[in-house]
Amino acid sequence: MAELVAMRLRREGYLVEVAGDGLKALEMIRAEAPDLAIVDIMLPVLSGTDLVTELRQDPRTSTVPIIMMTAKGEETDIVVGLRLGADDYVTKPFSMSVLVARVAAVLRRAAAMREGAKGLRRLGPITLDADRHIVEVGGRPVDLTVTEFRLLMALAGARGRVLNRNQLIDQAMGLNAVVTDRTIDVHLTALRKKLGEARSCIQTVRGVGYRLAVDDG
Repeated sequence: MAELVAMRLRREGYLVEVAGDGLKALEMIRAEAPDLAIVDIMLPVLSGTDLVTELRQDPRTSTVPIIMMTAKGEETDIVVGLRLGADDYVTKPFSMSVLVARVAAVLRRAAAMREGAKGLRRLGPITLDADRHIVEVGGRPVDLTVTEFRLLMALAGARGRVLNRNQLIDQAMGLNAVVTDRTIDVHLTALRKKLGEARSCIQTVRGVGYRLAVDDG
């Protein structure tokens, strides 16, 4: 399956490297961080979930976009993957065309995050530097995934207005993203956890959506 995926992505013009197990993948990614990693949960030697955990805990690889592959219908695996820091997921069996679309969407989000710089913003205890993809809380750096960073950007751009889940999906994951409300909730839960003392700045408006309750200084 890995070789078939690699073959299709190469046909689409991507440069692709394949690792036969999770430990080898970790070594390859640490040696030269890719623009995107596609990670199967069921990997030998080092599982996909353990691999994602290692990548997210390492400052050298913490922002590498990750798409996880999960078995069809196993929602638990999907939720766990998103909580660990995956930016998207595909379920087996999957269409190669869908996978290619997901890859393109995640890469677009990552590129937009780098190129769509909006300068340095101070939002209460949160400092958001879009130019350098840096978030700090009380001067402490916070490592966010591409999706978490874009969610925070979207909430900051709303300037206190409430954004519903569909608006957050459109702004953080793209207009054509096929995700559920639960996906956004999981990403926001992870974002809150990482913000630590500033977690309460992201407020849930029951039955409506979310807002960032801080002043834009």
